[in-house]
Amino acid sequence: MKIEFLGKSLSGPFTVPSGIVTCSANIIQRFFNQIPEVGVLTTKSIGPEPRLGYREPVLSQFEPGSFTNAVGLTNPGADRSAELLKGLVIPKDRFLLISIFGGNVEEYVEVAKKLALYGDGLELNLSCPHAKGYGMAMGQDPALVREIVAAVKTAVDVPIIPKLTPNVPNIVEIAQAAVAGGADGICAINTTNPECYEAHGHPILSNKLGGVSGKVILPTALRCVQEIHSAVDCPIIGCGGISSAEDVSSFQEAGASIIGIGSALVGMTTDDIADYFKVLSNELENGTKESSAETLVRYDINMNFRPVALVSNEYITDDICILTFDRKIEIHAGQFVFLWIPGLGEKPFSALVDDPFKLAVINLGAFTEECMALKPGVEAYVRGPYGNPVNPPKNSKIIAVAGGTGLAAVYQLARDFGNTEIFFGARSKERLYFVDEAAKVGNLHLATDDGSFGHHGVITELLEEYLKKMSEEELAALIFYNCGPAPMVRAAESLQRKYTSPEQIYNSIDYHTKCGVGICGACDAPDGRRLCVDGPFLDAADSSQ
Repeated sequence: MKIEFLGKSLSGPFTVPSGIVTCSANIIQRFFNQIPEVGVLTTKSIGPEPRLGYREPVLSQFEPGSFTNAVGLTNPGADRSAELLKGLVIPKDRFLLISIFGGNVEEYVEVAKKLALYGDGLELNLSCPHAKGYGMAMGQDPALVREIVAAVKTAVDVPIIPKLTPNVPNIVEIAQAAVAGGADGICAINTTNPECYEAHGHPILSNKLGGVSGKVILPTALRCVQEIHSAVDCPIIGCGGISSAEDVSSFQEAGASIIGIGSALVGMTTDDIADYFKVLSNELENGTKESSAETLVRYDINMNFRPVALVSNEYITDDICILTFDRKIEIHAGQFVFLWIPGLGEKPFSALVDDPFKLAVINLGAFTEECMALKPGVEAYVRGPYGNPVNPPKNSKIIAVAGGTGLAAVYQLARDFGNTEIFFGARSKERLYFVDEAAKVGNLHLATDDGSFGHHGVITELLEEYLKKMSEEELAALIFYNCGPAPMVRAAESLQRKYTSPEQIYNSIDYHTKCGVGICGACDAPDGRRLCVDGPFLDAADSSQ
């Protein structure tokens, strides 16, 4: 379904809106390579300086297909983003729309000048409803909207597309002001008024208030697009609650040239997303009344929290502890859960043991530091599991290599599938935790950097000694699972490739996972896959795609 848009002939009429999936250059490149139906790729909003955003939780689901979010404009800043984006290879039939924000006119211009060279156009975020001093705060004043658009338009030589908020008395007035300032197109809409949803008597989002998205805002989005189209003569990117071919047709009839689909992609793997857009495009081309595409939407995603109570907090070292809770959770080897402590935040963990629920915690930041100090009796909450369970081939011998909290995933593997050689490395003896339990479910090989226990050196040295003794037939029967910090995992994979094929290797790296359902883009791997939905164990054979 080719379409003309702002001087380019595009491969498809869809975009993924700002902040949804397309948060990194890695993910964008993979989408360019795999999903031609998405003709416009929109980046996450980028500002003048790096922003960490809000502490998790940043996303909640209050009904199937409808969400609140408050990410807090997380981004690496304009300078770093320029470095990342300039490495993209943009196909001739795609359009890279770089979303930017600022706290005043000067900041919009500053960011625009730094990033315009690396995309086909700039989206002006005038609509984020939950970041004080940004987004919606700039987009509710027609005069200010016109001033920002005009200033950016004067400063750069690429199309300018402001993204409008529905949280105004008259969105037509805002759209007209944008066009008067020189806007080449309009994107409508962003999320609606921030709302607060609770679980177990606590606000879920760390920011308490979050913008509302998904199916619930579709009527509002459609009305806004209709009103804008009737008042201004420019291309419109329509988004808000779209999931089916019928929805797409309604927005096209309302005047939208490009269709943005975001919340409908929650929980989908990258391959699922590719299939979804292919089916959706075929339905539109064939004029079918079927809703095959919408059947692919994950309305079954469960983001509800279940209560657990802390029974014990066992210190291993001053920065490692094991938390034991009062009940069993349902989880399979390779999956992970989120632990939420209201007021403190949430983080993902592999369950060390599922009955009773145990977590290994290494202090790496604010939330894990709080976990180190938890006392028995504290009530916490769990959501999930997420990720894809591992499924090693029958009769294979498993080599599981772990560092840090990676032992949790490795222990599950050995416990559930047997026939496992566990290689576990740490800096020193005191940091080797849960080793007696691990030795009961697999053959345990230990290494310490300082030689205080086991092999003196890194775990890959010990692994190579083991592999060198194996025959070609034995090597061919191996399946590797590497889990832990990126340097260890990459070193293990590099070694394993010397003796076996990439098809035998699976990696899970401790990337930062914020949402668990593939929508925030925080846990992107270098090849553009997202660990929370495509993994957490990613096959090495696919890493070069």
